[in-house]
Amino acid sequence: MPGKVYLVGAGPGAVDLITVRGARLLAQADVVLHDALVEPEMLALCPQAKLVAVGKRCGKLSSAQQFINKQLIDHARTHSLVVRLKGGDPMLFGRADEELRALEAAGIEVEVVPGITAALASAATLGRSLTLRGVSRSVAFATQSRAPESADITTQARADSLVYYMGRDAAQRIAADLIAAGKPASTPVAIVEAATTPRERRLFLTLGDLSEGRAAAWFDASQPSVLLIGEVFAGARAEGLARSAQHAA
Repeated sequence: MPGKVYLVGAGPGAVDLITVRGARLLAQADVVLHDALVEPEMLALCPQAKLVAVGKRCGKLSSAQQFINKQLIDHARTHSLVVRLKGGDPMLFGRADEELRALEAAGIEVEVVPGITAALASAATLGRSLTLRGVSRSVAFATQSRAPESADITTQARADSLVYYMGRDAAQRIAADLIAAGKPASTPVAIVEAATTPRERRLFLTLGDLSEGRAAAWFDASQPSVLLIGEVFAGARAEGLARSAQHAA
């Protein structure tokens, strides 16, 4: 009989932000297929497992999805407990559906263990809720790894709070498109890089600043980042600018 596969969310980075269930499964796993963004310290939670790197990074040599699907199926046929360890939450921009369908088609039992996604972790580390009475009643999660349709941008611009994953390389275009779609250039923007890790950095600016390319030199291409856009981040921007002024003084 084949084993069982668990799609486990590793969370945003910090090792102790994985769920208790996720940590327990890592300790019991025979094989762990992990993303590139999973922190090395988290892999120490599975000392008895065979570790297989199957990460995807934009612009770098990455594992093809069909290869990952086949690896999951092959390992499940020879091992009792296989973990597919995915950064953040498996069900948001993680191609979990493709892996679920492939495993189900192969007759292999599979279960998803949620994780904390980067948008929620970044909001938490900023101390700013994505929703706020009288300010934000809607939140949109989006990715702009490829050029969006104009209808997509118009829909996204209507959200009170907006979070872009994998938006580093397209940040300037995203901002310009949102402004063209009606979002005020004065809208606060917070960029959080490597959230919850010791490498975490933050940048505060406006949508207009972002559209002029003022964040381009700040980004570290080796680190994941999210763009958080909306009036709920006005306080975080004011605090961030005040701290910058203090450091400069």
